[in-house]
Amino acid sequence: MFRQQRVVIDNISPQIESGRFFIKRTVGERVQVTADILPDGHDVIQSELLYRHENQKKYADVRMEHLGNDVYQATFKVEKQGFYSYKIRGWVDYALNWQHGVEAKLADGQHLKSELLDGIQYLKFLAKKTGPEDKKWLKEWISKFEDESAYKEAVNFAASDTLKTWFLKYPQRILANESQELQVYVDRKKANFSTWYEFFPRSSAPEEGQHGTFKDCERLLPRIAKMGFDTLYFPPIHPIGEVNRKGKNNTVDAHEGDSGVPWGIGSKQGGHKSIHPQLGTEKDFKKLIKKASNLGIEMAMDIAFQAAPDHPYVSDHPEWFRKRPDGTIQYAENPPKKYQDIVNFYFETKEYKALWEELLTIVQYWIAFGVKVFRVDNPHTKPYYFWHWLISEIKKEHPDVLFLAEAFSRPKVMQQLAKQGYSQSYTYFTWRVTKHELTEYVTELTQTEMREYYRPNFWPNTPDINPYHLQGANESMHIIRYALAATLSGNLGIYGPVFEYMVTDALPGKEEYLDCEKYEVRHWDWNIENGLTHYITKINEARHRHEALQQTNNIKFCHIENDHLMAFYKWNDDKTDEMLIIVSLDSHHMRQGTVQVPFHELGLTQEQGLRIKDEMTQNEYHWHDEWNFVELHPNLPFHLFHIIKD
Repeated sequence: MFRQQRVVIDNISPQIESGRFFIKRTVGERVQVTADILPDGHDVIQSELLYRHENQKKYADVRMEHLGNDVYQATFKVEKQGFYSYKIRGWVDYALNWQHGVEAKLADGQHLKSELLDGIQYLKFLAKKTGPEDKKWLKEWISKFEDESAYKEAVNFAASDTLKTWFLKYPQRILANESQELQVYVDRKKANFSTWYEFFPRSSAPEEGQHGTFKDCERLLPRIAKMGFDTLYFPPIHPIGEVNRKGKNNTVDAHEGDSGVPWGIGSKQGGHKSIHPQLGTEKDFKKLIKKASNLGIEMAMDIAFQAAPDHPYVSDHPEWFRKRPDGTIQYAENPPKKYQDIVNFYFETKEYKALWEELLTIVQYWIAFGVKVFRVDNPHTKPYYFWHWLISEIKKEHPDVLFLAEAFSRPKVMQQLAKQGYSQSYTYFTWRVTKHELTEYVTELTQTEMREYYRPNFWPNTPDINPYHLQGANESMHIIRYALAATLSGNLGIYGPVFEYMVTDALPGKEEYLDCEKYEVRHWDWNIENGLTHYITKINEARHRHEALQQTNNIKFCHIENDHLMAFYKWNDDKTDEMLIIVSLDSHHMRQGTVQVPFHELGLTQEQGLRIKDEMTQNEYHWHDEWNFVELHPNLPFHLFHIIKD
């Protein structure tokens, strides 16, 4: 293929797998683009970043800045949801190249008659681009370039910043080269910042021994809103299978009255588009969604694409399930775990298109109720391309809808789900405990390619996971884990009230809860308040006040001379809100250390000093030294410092 372009555009960042997948942003964020742009020879080049929203026909452009070593950079801001396209254009700028030659030859004392005549072509191009007054003015300069008697005046203008400004404003872009087009998908801000509260609606009844209802859940909404949670997540609310129903503590045989596992979806009472009759009616659910919304809370539903053995799908669409040689359907397994009360869809079926379409209608059905957030159970056990298709189909009509991938799996599996379109993802935070583990993991999430597409959601616990470090843990450890999740990540969630009431009894030798709520209705005293609920509320209030805590990627770990203490600096994109967070990882002992203040990143000198305010105690401190003493006690094992610049 013949190509005359003289500029090569290479190594564009950000991009995921050569543009195969889109990067992600939320409304109001920036996309900083860099690329290697180089010509043959030594000619002056120019480049620009082109970008447009999918609903716009024309590209906007911003000139790129040369950072040295042939690396160029520019930034654009995304203002609307949906897809943006961006690409880079580069060219040898013959006008600027001519001017650079003029400057060099003048410095060498050369006479530039021929060069002035050569420059007339560039002035004529400018004249075509300007209005009548400027056109007249440029024609006068063309005459002077031709007039030997005006030589001194002409060469001064030829080398002037004024003319350079004109060349930059009206580039010719001769034989310009363009890169491939890349994409960024822009979600609403909640994709970056959300605070989830999970509980089982069947455990919401005020009287012990009763099955909770949606009306009982309404009573709890003001409490959840007061604590600062903006997303209420329920496990599946559908009818629960009766065949192979699990008993308490995951026993194989259920006794009469055992409620079963909500993820064993489907019975003679209905399937994925039905509501468990003991929870209430569709009207009750819609009312709950509306009341939650009035308090600033969005309802998040669980999507579990699996079925109980007596789900209507099994009899109505047997082709969607794989039968064994003996005619039975294999129940779900994740050895050594067995899920006798669940059968999986057979995605390899010849009728896969009908299966996909039906699963899509499940999501659409609940969106019609007003649900815009879905937590998806075990997405890594379904085809990646299915999720890409489903999420893309939903986003076409409902761009506000967000999907959280519940996939505690291998790293590349979790990353692939994010690349295929998931808005948020579960993480390994649940098991990262030491300073080294936390620092290494958050650095991977925020300083590698993952920052462009993987939005972490930090959960200290889940109904499936009672981590060893919380088993028998005191209040201070729970405060520490919540403070870490809430400050390291823009998205977090807790399984409460188990977490806030520190119910940590475990099955011996396992990271599973004893008397787990997955298998039985529990009763909670929702009026209990303790130090943990107090600090959860205070931390959530600070998160809503400070944009620095409403995102994940802008973070720098600070050196602190104690392995039991962590310190990190966070900021919003404009650096109009900055925080310094210090957390003790020791829930039993007072810890002391000296933290190194990142004066350079703050744009401050030690002479200017630093004023900080603790968001928990409201105490203010003035620091002038690079190294500063801190002391944390188990009763309040963290500092949330707001950085105030006078």
